[in-house]
Amino acid sequence: MSLTFHWFLPTNGDSRHVVGGGHGTPATASGRDRPPTVAYLSQIARAAEDLGFVGALTPTGAWCEDAWLTTAMVSQHTERLKFLVAFRPGFVSPTLAAQMASTFQRQTGGRLLLNVVTGGESHEQRAYGDFLDKDDRYRRTGEFLGIVRELWEGKSVDLAGEHLRVEDAKLARLPEPVPEVYFGGSSPIAGEIAAKYVDVYLTWGEPPAQVAEKIAWIRGLAAKEGRTLRFGIRLHVITRDTSAEAWAEANRLLDGFDAETVKSVQAGLARSESEGQQRMLALHGGSRDGLEIHPNLWAGIGLVRGGAGTALVGSHEEVAERIKEYAALGIEEFVLSGYPHLEEAYWFGEGVLPRLAAEGIWRHPAGGPRPAEAQVPFAS
Repeated sequence: MSLTFHWFLPTNGDSRHVVGGGHGTPATASGRDRPPTVAYLSQIARAAEDLGFVGALTPTGAWCEDAWLTTAMVSQHTERLKFLVAFRPGFVSPTLAAQMASTFQRQTGGRLLLNVVTGGESHEQRAYGDFLDKDDRYRRTGEFLGIVRELWEGKSVDLAGEHLRVEDAKLARLPEPVPEVYFGGSSPIAGEIAAKYVDVYLTWGEPPAQVAEKIAWIRGLAAKEGRTLRFGIRLHVITRDTSAEAWAEANRLLDGFDAETVKSVQAGLARSESEGQQRMLALHGGSRDGLEIHPNLWAGIGLVRGGAGTALVGSHEEVAERIKEYAALGIEEFVLSGYPHLEEAYWFGEGVLPRLAAEGIWRHPAGGPRPAEAQVPFAS
């Protein structure tokens, strides 16, 4: 098995400090340190491409730039990197979304991956004109993915569903290849949708025991549908030559969290309807104490950021070991990020990936040995 690694495009801004926001909370002031220009995001994308990341996740929501437009522009400055575009199915018709995906594939040489985000915050959804409640949003997502998949198969689709209706829908040009669909969700109905329609189920970075429970849950649901899914995990990373250096960086980030900002963000996230977000909040309880919730797994990011709130922190060897621990559970894909995203991509790409390559569980997608692989001192 060869593990797959993706990076992150910070379309909400980047910084040497944590940029908070997400799940209905605004991006924090640090997001203005490095604005998300096409030039800067392309710099990150090119670095990720060279280092061996397969793709880059681009978020969605009011707190960041539009993912479709941004990745379309950044794609023109890269050659191989795929774009894991987060989008909300309630904001665009399924026929148009299928057509957009098909166009993206042709114009980029097949470099689109789709991260379906149903939307866990009703107040943010309403700002976009979506007034369904959470469970109905998931039901609509199921109808949406059912339509899109049939369109991608070249079928003509007629559906009068509970939430969506199309007549004689058909694509003039099919996508090649069909984009893989990534999806996450911790509620019962989210599991049902994942089992029926998605290719990769994503979880946020919970401790291994909790991740194992999620994998077993989704595997069981998928088996009932006669399907087999892949599994991925979304984490931040702080990896350095020594453990002490990595934890010093984590503590530096923590020292930059203003008490009022933490209080405000936590109050906003506490209102979240997302079960996954509530699971993230439970890992730290809003406290700065006891943030290492599993060896090398740090919950500090979640004090000021919605969504993914944990980071792997440690030496390159320690972080590699934690990745192997998750891989042993069945995680095949890792969607990673770090502050700032340009520099942290190099720390991980030059420090951790060569160690995984040496053990035969990762290979650079461009093939052949990479210069950094020959520079790793494996005896330590």
